[in-house]
Amino acid sequence: MGEIATSDRQITLFYSSKSVRAKQTLAYAKAEGLPIQDIDILKVKLTGTQITELADRLHIEIKDLVNQEHPAYTSRFEHHNFSSEDWIKMIRSNPEIMKQPIALRGKKTILVETPTDIIKI
Repeated sequence: MGEIATSDRQITLFYSSKSVRAKQTLAYAKAEGLPIQDIDILKVKLTGTQITELADRLHIEIKDLVNQEHPAYTSRFEHHNFSSEDWIKMIRSNPEIMKQPIALRGKKTILVETPTDIIKI
């Protein structure tokens, strides 16, 4: 598979440390005693391969990883049809526009909509 190593024994959480939902998700996971490896996408720059892999795992297109309602997106870009390569460059340059948190465990991957979603994985 790609570059993202996953385990059935722990949850890998890709998140933005500026996101309230992500902070709540992490706090909830820790309170539940879930084994979690957290990766702050604002500190750890994702590779193009990792971004592609996250989209593949979620069964969505790369452009659908972008939150086009995020102020960091709307302030810089208009709604647009970019190529996958362009979307990857945008996410790498502006990681806060990526939808998150994304939780992975073994072969399962979910986009966390509410903090309690983390127990579904």
